[in-house]
Amino acid sequence: MEIENRSALVTGAGSGLGAAVARGLAARGAKVAVIDRDGDKARATSAEIGGLALTADVRREAEIVAALDEIDEAHGTASIVVNCAGIGTAGRIVGREGPLPLDAFARVIDVNLIGTFNVMRLAAARMSTLAPDADGARGAIVNTASVAAYDGQIGQAAYAASKGGIVAMTLPAAREFARFGIRVNTIAPGVFLTPLLAELPEEARHALTADIPFPARLGDPREFAEAVLFCIANRYINGETIRLDGALRMKAK
Repeated sequence: MEIENRSALVTGAGSGLGAAVARGLAARGAKVAVIDRDGDKARATSAEIGGLALTADVRREAEIVAALDEIDEAHGTASIVVNCAGIGTAGRIVGREGPLPLDAFARVIDVNLIGTFNVMRLAAARMSTLAPDADGARGAIVNTASVAAYDGQIGQAAYAASKGGIVAMTLPAAREFARFGIRVNTIAPGVFLTPLLAELPEEARHALTADIPFPARLGDPREFAEAVLFCIANRYINGETIRLDGALRMKAK
């Protein structure tokens, strides 16, 4: 699918992987809406790329509907949707202080899985009304999972469950949206050099790369963006989850 002049939205685009995707889309000529619950970060990214800054929580239907209304007015209905918003709370199911608080587990599921689903369902409903191109395509959706969906470590039960849910809904969503000409794919990144990891001491960052076969380094957010752009541009990739991790298979802890 052509990217140039398309209306696109990226959640969690105030920093990290989402910001890299927003930059990549803008460089390819897309009209990008930057959605983040941190308005200052959203405005910073949008100012950099000449996009539209929107403050919204992916869990809140009313906020996402309002954001989509603004996108419709400013850029036209989005035919590209990239979900990068997420959190990563660590905690053992049964730790030294007892069972993991249920609300801690629920919050991770709420933001990562339900938030992704919420944006996808609301955006896809509007996308389905667009005029199809010559191949019958109306748009593309790319969600963000994690390698933790496959080999989550001790303390990652909530995070792994949320990302596993994103992987699991990729194929049924792609099958359902096929009648609209909307493709759905997912990227499952490994360990990337996001702002959070960049703050760690060099020794700590080196330890994170010890089990990555090749390239034996943290992933560059631009490489994540390139994978997203591939999923959007390649018309035949659909219903797929791509591991982007340098062949990393995480140990139990």
